[in-house]
Amino acid sequence: MSAAQPSSPDKEFPYWLAAAGAIAAGVAIYVGTSDLYAQVFSIVVRGIGITIFVTLVGFALASALGLGIALMALSGSRVLREISRFYVEIIRGVPIIVLLFWIAFAGVPAFVAGWNWLTGPLAQAGIVEPMMVRDISLLWRAVIALTIGYSAFISEVFRAGIQSVDPGQIEAAKALGLSRFQRFRLIVMPQALRTILPPLGNDFVAMVKDSSLVSVLGVADITQMGKVYAAGSFRFFETYSIVAYIYLLLTVSLSLALRGLEKRLRRGPTG
Repeated sequence: MSAAQPSSPDKEFPYWLAAAGAIAAGVAIYVGTSDLYAQVFSIVVRGIGITIFVTLVGFALASALGLGIALMALSGSRVLREISRFYVEIIRGVPIIVLLFWIAFAGVPAFVAGWNWLTGPLAQAGIVEPMMVRDISLLWRAVIALTIGYSAFISEVFRAGIQSVDPGQIEAAKALGLSRFQRFRLIVMPQALRTILPPLGNDFVAMVKDSSLVSVLGVADITQMGKVYAAGSFRFFETYSIVAYIYLLLTVSLSLALRGLEKRLRRGPTG
């Protein structure tokens, strides 16, 4: 008699999810019935809009920039390949929080100074107004820093996904007379997406968590709202418990949604 085969992980009952859901429901009930926790939640949740904005805009820009860097890395030009490798290795070697400070307090002022130097004659003629450092808000400085920081990692995800496509299919598309853009849109990207999506989803969830770093610039996200409330009330345990709870709700929900999307892609359109 043959031994029983282990069940597929996809078919196993998610006990961890049931436990997490029960805990989340219990915390929600407690928050709803406790005046103190309800007050903390009502304050901290005001920053969720900024957290979502920073994550969505930063990830969209990082994905676009990362795709461009990946295409440079796969181009036939040695110069473009070297520029791409230089960018990826340098940016990946800098911690996100250091990059955040550098962009906010060094990069942006340097950019403004360079812009004003280039547009100096136009400013003297009254055609344009000189730019001020304060014209670029701390929120957008944070978005720019996350965009640059994550684009290096995302570019490697795109590069690996594109290289996973069978070169024979690309050659066949060439033989059919498809242009470079048509080959990329119709042949390469649909197949590469299945390889790209899991690590890209992980980077998206990671950006949700790393968006909390914008609080060091005073941007009013979830973490900053918690810091301000805790500093004024000295309710550190209650405040940061609620902050952690909100982030867990966001990240676990996103992880489950992305996992469901991966399963649909693996099954294909006919399921």
